[in-house]
Amino acid sequence: MIPLEVFLLVAAILTLVSVLASKLSDRFAVPALLFFLVIGMVAGSEGLGKIYFDNYLVAKSFGIVALIFIIFLGGIDTAWRSVRYLIMPGLILSTAGVFITALVVGFFAVWILKFTLIEGLLLGAIVSSTDAAAVFSVLRSKRISLKGGLKPLLELESGSNDPMAVFLTVGLLGILSGNGVTGLSMAISFVLNMGVGALVGYLMAKLTVTVVNRVKLEYEGLYPVLTVSLVLLTYAIATLLKGNGFLAVYILGLLMSKVDFAHKRTLIRFHEGIAWLMQIIMFLTLGLLVYPSRIVAVAGSGLLIAGILILLARPLGVFLCLVPFRFKFYEKLMVSWVGLRGAVPIILATFPLLAGTAQSQMMFNIVFFVVITSVLIQGTSIPFVAKLLRVNAPFDAKKRFPIELEQTEGIDASLEDLIVPYNSSAIGRVISELKVPAKALIVLISRGEKFIVPNGSTVIEGGDVLLVLADDADMKELQRIFL
Repeated sequence: MIPLEVFLLVAAILTLVSVLASKLSDRFAVPALLFFLVIGMVAGSEGLGKIYFDNYLVAKSFGIVALIFIIFLGGIDTAWRSVRYLIMPGLILSTAGVFITALVVGFFAVWILKFTLIEGLLLGAIVSSTDAAAVFSVLRSKRISLKGGLKPLLELESGSNDPMAVFLTVGLLGILSGNGVTGLSMAISFVLNMGVGALVGYLMAKLTVTVVNRVKLEYEGLYPVLTVSLVLLTYAIATLLKGNGFLAVYILGLLMSKVDFAHKRTLIRFHEGIAWLMQIIMFLTLGLLVYPSRIVAVAGSGLLIAGILILLARPLGVFLCLVPFRFKFYEKLMVSWVGLRGAVPIILATFPLLAGTAQSQMMFNIVFFVVITSVLIQGTSIPFVAKLLRVNAPFDAKKRFPIELEQTEGIDASLEDLIVPYNSSAIGRVISELKVPAKALIVLISRGEKFIVPNGSTVIEGGDVLLVLADDADMKELQRIFL
């Protein structure tokens, strides 16, 4: 047994190095997850650290817990106003798109790797989900964004496609293990699995918002503890009822993003920190788990599977799923290219290992290689492809103000930024002349590097960023005045 203080020392050093490595991610436009994986591999048994770790059960269990909080953050951090018009294409991509991707990769795996049909489809299912968080970290590091509905569509798809990948993996593993699972039983199970998951997520969202608003805790620090317990409760209830726990957790977060509740901003920041910690520890664990020499041994097969996934399976799934919707050709190309693979495929690759199925070790090594290839090829080229397809847009970096509004029930207003264009008719005029709605309040003005507390005689200048407290109707009137 390793002494506790030695374990804590190693864990602290690896976590600290990973946090600092995220700065390299911004500088070189490479998703941070790659650095986390590499650090884990360097610390592993074949690396400099010589840390031996081969407990797939621990890796799987921790991966599931980590995914619960990562998926919840993906839901609660979604801008509902942006994605509500894209629900249908997003859901089709996250279900039918995942299925098509798994199908195409599976058939080629049978041909290239000489797998059985079920083994090939299992490999396809494992690598079928995407990780948009890595995509947006690359775009943010290059100070660019995506035009129109591309960004919210990718956010919605990536946040909701993990449950489908998990369902397909578990179902195909059941067939492969000879547990009496058939294609028909999988179809019936899909309806029940997703239906129960969605229902539990919906009911728990109502309960969570009510509890957070109604329970008056004596200590503010207990609210994050309360939400952690409710998130875990949501997953556990859905799973025990034979539903999809990941879908339940995502819907819980997504529905909570729509409404105001006590300490919302603080709780989102807390869960963002938890999600980052989960990602770091999860990728370090997965990095320790892998043997680099075994990854090199499957490089040829892995490169072929990665090529099919990136150049054929993902584009085919995207183009077929978006046929009913008015997306342009180059927008579909962009959605196809940003189908970056992340943590979920590697975690799902531990499922066959624990089940002891044939080819499970080879699957794990190929999946690991595919994820690294996807990150290196797709991840680093996203800014270039966005500019090439002319779907790039200026990065909207929000101004950080020294004050915030804690949105809660009963406040029919929000604190929003309003940038004054250099051609605005309000420039050169004092605030008292602009007929600002009576219930709206210009709280603060950011001008250059300074903050100004405004009054009626304050003169508006081009480029000013106004921090405004107003409801939706007054905000539209303010936009008319200043824009």
